Amino acid sequence: MQVILIQDVNNLGGTNELVTVKNGYGRNFLIPSKLAIEASPGNLKQREEKVKQQAKKEAKLLAELNSVIAVLTNGPLKIGAKTGTTGKIFGSVTSVQIARAIKEQKGYEIDRRRISILDDVKELGTFKAKIDFGNGNETEVEFEVIAE
Repeated sequence: MQVILIQDVNNLGGTNELVTVKNGYGRNFLIPSKLAIEASPGNLKQREEKVKQQAKKEAKLLAELNSVIAVLTNGPLKIGAKTGTTGKIFGSVTSVQIARAIKEQKGYEIDRRRISILDDVKELGTFKAKIDFGNGNETEVEFEVIAE
């Protein structure tokens, strides 16, 4: 018996996947538990349409994400910090400051938890931070710490 999974099922498959199962397992467990529907011609057409729409949606999100990455990597961010006489800054630069600088200078609001700073930033200079957008999409952003 072929069924289309509505939800992820352990050791069987993911959402919208077409799988073959034994008749009893499909009729007595998967379908009554609302984990799957029978693979009739109408349901197969609906599944194909859902897969197409999901692919279009992902392509649109990826294009939008690439434009955001292009803007973020275009030139370094400027982050002001108070410094002592030796050029060391008081405290260090945090992901909150980088997120605020991205919002003010580039116009995009990025959650601070997605930003990770690669080095300890305790002096003036140019450094890099990594922004993780999820699904394996990440980019490095260059920022420059300047004296206020």
